[in-house]
Amino acid sequence: MEHIASSHPYFGVFILTLVTFVAFPATLALQRFISHKLAKKDTEKLKLSIYECGPEVTKQPNSISVQFYLIALLFILFDVEIIFMFPWAITFKALGWFGLVEMILFILLLAIGFVYAWKKGALEWHSIK
Repeated sequence: MEHIASSHPYFGVFILTLVTFVAFPATLALQRFISHKLAKKDTEKLKLSIYECGPEVTKQPNSISVQFYLIALLFILFDVEIIFMFPWAITFKALGWFGLVEMILFILLLAIGFVYAWKKGALEWHSIK
């Protein structure tokens, strides 16, 4: 006779959950035990060493232009938007006309954003003087 618990569709998930709740703390305990055994116990040299040493810190003016960050942000923005076109290209036939219209609208929004950034001067390089 088959047991009711083993015939349930989520019985395997229940067993995996129980194993996880046992294995995770056991792994942590094993890791802590091994790290305490392998850790170096002689810390006196470290405690007696000089904390801060080296040359005097000189403050330098910030010479990095904001243009670097703006160009990088625009690159990442348009790069991620282009990556969204790959799944569309793969499932182009399945999407039909609806997918084509949606992608045309998406490219139109990309073009509007590109023209806006261009008109604002975000793509022009300004030299630091």
